Amino acid sequence: MRDGSSAADRIVTEAPTFTFDEKDGTALRQAVARVTDLGYTEARTRERLGLEDLADLRWRALPLYRRERLCDRDPLALLIDLFLLQGILPAEELARLFDPPAAEVLQRNGLLICDVQGSWRARASLYPVGNRLVVSDHAWPKLPHPGWHAIPFDLVMSIGTDSRWLSRTTSRKPVGSALDLCTGSGVHALLAAAHAERVVAVDISPRAVQCTRFNARLFGAANLKCLTGDLYQPVGEERFDLITANPPFVPSPVHTLGFRDGGKSGEEVQRRIVEGLPRRLAPGGTAHIVTEIGESDAFSVADRVRGWLGDAPMDVVILRLREHSAETYAIGHAEGDYDFGEFLESVGEWSENLRQQGYARVVSVLLFFRWSDPAAGPPWTRVETVTPPDRDAGGEVDAFFAMEKAARRDDISSCRIRRAHPLALTESFLLGGELRSKVRARLLGKALTSEHWLEDLERDLLLMTGEEVEVSKQLARLHGIAASPSDAAMALRSLLRRGLINIIP
Repeated sequence: MRDGSSAADRIVTEAPTFTFDEKDGTALRQAVARVTDLGYTEARTRERLGLEDLADLRWRALPLYRRERLCDRDPLALLIDLFLLQGILPAEELARLFDPPAAEVLQRNGLLICDVQGSWRARASLYPVGNRLVVSDHAWPKLPHPGWHAIPFDLVMSIGTDSRWLSRTTSRKPVGSALDLCTGSGVHALLAAAHAERVVAVDISPRAVQCTRFNARLFGAANLKCLTGDLYQPVGEERFDLITANPPFVPSPVHTLGFRDGGKSGEEVQRRIVEGLPRRLAPGGTAHIVTEIGESDAFSVADRVRGWLGDAPMDVVILRLREHSAETYAIGHAEGDYDFGEFLESVGEWSENLRQQGYARVVSVLLFFRWSDPAAGPPWTRVETVTPPDRDAGGEVDAFFAMEKAARRDDISSCRIRRAHPLALTESFLLGGELRSKVRARLLGKALTSEHWLEDLERDLLLMTGEEVEVSKQLARLHGIAASPSDAAMALRSLLRRGLINIIP
C-alpha cells in the first residue's frame, strides 16, 4: 500500500464520487466531447479491438488487446486503454489527449487520477454506447484493481452485455413519459431522454442515483429526473408510456453485489417489476426488460412471466437469447479464482442453490409487454429463440407484435400478401429408414435472427407466394394439396406469425 491506509480506506478514497461541479460544467463537457471527437465510439472501438460486438470483450485478453490491437499508440488506442480497459498512461501519453486545463478539470470532477509517479488512470470508465458516452464504475472482471481490495456492494453496474441488448431493442418512438427502473448508471434513462418529453430514473442505491445524475448533467439531459427508492415507490401512481428495466436477476446464494444479486431465486426484484406493470404502464405503452430467469423442465420462462402478470390483459413477447445449464452457471459465478479449495466450495454453494430452486437452466431473455386489444382476442404470449442483437433492433421487436396481430386477424381471406425477402431456405435430409427432407427458413439481414422448420404445406405455400397475391386465390391454389381449407389457412397464419409472409397494407 502506497499510503499505509487500510483496504477499506482505499475503497472510499479510490471510488469515484460522481460529484458534478457546475463551475466546471462547460470545461468538463468540452473535455468529454473531445473524447468522442477523437473517435472513441462504439463502432470504432469494436473495430479497433477486432470484435464483432463490444459485448464480446474478454477481460482476460487485455494483454492481447494491448499488444496486438493497441500497439500503435494513436489517440483512439490511448482512449480505449484509459477509459475502457482501465489502463495506466504516462504523462506524455495523456498530454496527447488533453491539455493541462482539461486534464485538471477531469481530475477535479473524479474522472481521472494522477499517482505520485505522475502516471494517470481513470477513476471511472467512459463506456461508448453508439455515438454517445456513459460514465459508470469500472467493470470488475475478477482482476486486481489499483487501490481496491474487494468489490463494493454499491458498485454501479458497468455497461455490460445485457445493457447493450436492452439499449438495442428498446423502441425509440417519441413518447410523453418514460421510467427506467434499477437505473444504475442511467444509460437507458439517458437514451430515453432523446425521444421522451420527460424521463424518471429510479434506483434503490443512492450512489447509482448520484451516477445517473452526474451523467444527466454532463450530457445535458435536462428532462431527466433521478429519484432514490424501491422500484415504483418514488413515482406514486403515475403511469408511463415507456418502462425499461435491467434489474438484479442472478439467483445467488450470497448477497454481496447490489446490482447483481436477485435473491436465491433471482426473482425478488424482477417479479415485483412485472407484477407492477398493470398499475404503471399507460394505455398504449410498452415495457422492455432484460433479465435472466431460472427454468425447469416442467415450468418454463413463459409460465413464470405470465404468472407474475396474473390476469392482466397484456400481450407478451419473450426473446430467448442464451441458455446456461445449472452447472455452467454455477461455475461461471463461483468465487475463488486463486484458491482451488475456495473455488470448489463456491461452485458447490451456487450449484446447491440452483438445485433447491428447481432450475435445470438459467435463460437470458428480453421481455416486452403491451396492453392487449380486446377486439383482437385474448392476451397472448409469444416465445422466440433468436440471436442476441448486435445492432439496433427496436423495429424488429415492434414487428413481432405486428406479426402476431396479423396472424390473428379474422378477415385474413380478404387480404393481399407477399413473401418476405431476403429469405433463405435450407433443405436437410434425414437419413435412416425412409429418406425424408425438412426445410428451414430464415430471414436475412435481421438483428434478431431465428430459423423455422417448415411443414410440407407451409413450404409449398411459401414457394407459391410471389410478390403480391390475394389470400383467397392463394388458398384456392392449395386445393388438392391441403387436407382441408382449415389446414391451408392454418399454414398461412403460421407463416404470417413467423414473418415469412407479410400482409400488404
